[in-house]
Amino acid sequence: MMFARPPRPPRGLVRGAMYAGALAALVAMAACSSPSSRFYTLGADGSAAAPAAPAPLATARTLAAPGWMIEVAPIDVPPQVAKNQLVVQTGPTQVRVLEEERWASLPGDEIRRALSTDLTQQLDTIDVYGTAHPNATPVYRVSMNVQRFESWPGSHALIDAVWSVRSVSSNAVMTCRSVVNQPVGEGYDALVDGHRQALQQISVQVASAVKAMAAVNSQSPSSSSAKANVPVPACPSAAGSTGTGA
Repeated sequence: MMFARPPRPPRGLVRGAMYAGALAALVAMAACSSPSSRFYTLGADGSAAAPAAPAPLATARTLAAPGWMIEVAPIDVPPQVAKNQLVVQTGPTQVRVLEEERWASLPGDEIRRALSTDLTQQLDTIDVYGTAHPNATPVYRVSMNVQRFESWPGSHALIDAVWSVRSVSSNAVMTCRSVVNQPVGEGYDALVDGHRQALQQISVQVASAVKAMAAVNSQSPSSSSAKANVPVPACPSAAGSTGTGA
C-alpha cells in the first residue's frame, strides 16, 4: 500500500515563521533584562519597595461617630511633578524624570491619602470626603494647593503648600501657608521619606488649625446669623509656616 506524502509548506512561510519565533525570543530576552520599576508611597512605611510584613488576622469593628469630622479635598500639585515617575531636581532650572522610580499613585493622591491618615489619627476623627454624613455634625473641610514639591537627591525634600480649613456650617475659613525643607540622605528611599516627614510636619499645623476652628465654633451662638460672623483664629505658629485667617 502506498501513502501520499503531505505537501511541503512553502519555503517562504517556513522562513517567516522562523523569523517570527526569533523576534519573539529577542523581545522576551529584552523584557527579562530591562530594569524593574520601584514604586514608592507616602504612607507610614515610606516606600512601597520595602518588603511587606505579614498581614495580621482580619478583625472587624464599628467605632462611634466622633463629635466633628473632617473633609480632605483632592490636592493640587505643580504640573511638572503630577506624574507617576519621580521628578528630581538636577539644578535650579533643570529636572530629571526617573522612569524606573515611580509613585504608587499620582503625587496628588499620595499627598491627600497621607494627609487624611495623619489628620484622622491626630484628631481622632474620620474623613468623610465623598461620604454622606449627618447634617448636625460639624464638618471642617481641609483644602491644599501644593505650589512647590521639590526633590533634591542627597540634599533635601521641599514642600511649599497653601492650605485652608473651612467650617462647613459657618463658612468661616482659615488660610495659611507652610514651607518645609526636610534634609535627606542618599538614595530615593531617603528622598521619599523626607517628603513624608515634611508632610507630617504640615499635618501637625493643619490639625492645630482644625482644633482651633472647632473650639471657636463650639463657643459661638447657634443661630445662623451669628455663625456668619464667627471669628477666625490665627494660623498656628510653626517654623516655616505663615498665614492669615480670612
